[in-house]
Amino acid sequence: MRSPIRGLASSDGEEGSARTPLLQSTPRVEAAPACCSARYNLAVLAFFGFFVLYALRVNLSVALVDMVDSNTTLADNRTSKECAEHSAPIKVLHNQTGKRYQWDAETQGWILGSFFYGYIITQIPGGYIASKVGGKLLLGFGILGTAIFTLFTPIAADFGVGALIVLRALEGLGEGVTFPAMHAMWSSWAPPLERSKLLSISYAGAQLGTVISLPLSGIICFYMDWTYVFYLFGIVGIIWFILWIFLVSETPETHKTISHHEKEYILSSLKNQLSSQKSVPWIPMLKSLPLGAIVVAHFSYNWTFYTLLTLLPTYMKEILRFNVQENGLLSALPYFGCWLCMILSGQAADNLRAKWNYSTICVRRVFSLIGMIGPAVFLVAAGFIGCDYSLAVAFLTISTTLGGFCSSGFSINHLDIAPS
Repeated sequence: MRSPIRGLASSDGEEGSARTPLLQSTPRVEAAPACCSARYNLAVLAFFGFFVLYALRVNLSVALVDMVDSNTTLADNRTSKECAEHSAPIKVLHNQTGKRYQWDAETQGWILGSFFYGYIITQIPGGYIASKVGGKLLLGFGILGTAIFTLFTPIAADFGVGALIVLRALEGLGEGVTFPAMHAMWSSWAPPLERSKLLSISYAGAQLGTVISLPLSGIICFYMDWTYVFYLFGIVGIIWFILWIFLVSETPETHKTISHHEKEYILSSLKNQLSSQKSVPWIPMLKSLPLGAIVVAHFSYNWTFYTLLTLLPTYMKEILRFNVQENGLLSALPYFGCWLCMILSGQAADNLRAKWNYSTICVRRVFSLIGMIGPAVFLVAAGFIGCDYSLAVAFLTISTTLGGFCSSGFSINHLDIAPS
């Protein structure tokens, strides 16, 4: 498939060679060892960065369950009593020293959704800024800003709903630049035949951050106070920023400890992939069918993913009637499956391309189909199972797990059609 964007690399080489996994002109050089390499060290630090990123994003979903006076929600919820209370009695009493707020379901929806109003604003500018100041600083300060705002969440809640909504929108502004910044860095660091593995490792941190932060937030709320959820994760974000600034370099050329062999391997593999065009080809981009397909795929997948990410703890409490401790653990289960699937699918995708000589477009399409259709089937099925708690959790887990295939599908196809 030839890229319709002038000056950008094709994802599969020339049209006459559909089986070629990457550009025909890409020189095959001996791969540098992965163990202790600079590129995999970057992937690990990025992994923890996205771990922190999603921990900062989803902690409010669980904390909000404990911040709100349950009587306020139950008064407006017509379905909350359809499923019987089933949580086993817990010997340790639930700590309820945290302040409670009289926020109805609509208000909670505005609070949870406000993050994305800021998040959407900085997506496109984030890519442009990353090309000017570099992905390292943009990603680092994006997460740092979110971490600092998170520390002020309890104060904003005391000021009122408006202040909390504004604060969450500001957190969204900071997080909106992170994925464009990371893509900009990988355009200089990821050898073509290692893209699926390196990017899957990096972005799998988002799923593991969700897996850890959801139950941990529930435990903190149960035994301590919901305010500590924001203090803990905010401090972790600041610690990660310090490590990121001192240990990461923008490009292989500026890395102080990278081996000569690895540097040559990365630069040689990318030499014929990067475009020399300096201006942004806006018109060809708008006319590009592959780019349009990526945008539609992202919109469709993220609609489901972020709806679940934001509202799953509320569903677990208000409909399935799990207490705050069980809520965090069960809400995390689907994302553990997704994290595992992302790691394995990244390995599988690169093996199919490098060892079995499957074309890049074939691999991206198959993985995207599995990652889109599979979750849709099980999510729709989950709506028809009533109060079967086990089946509800199982279907939601399978749905989110299968979505992990998308990490080696459309999620990284940007770098295939436009490596620079």
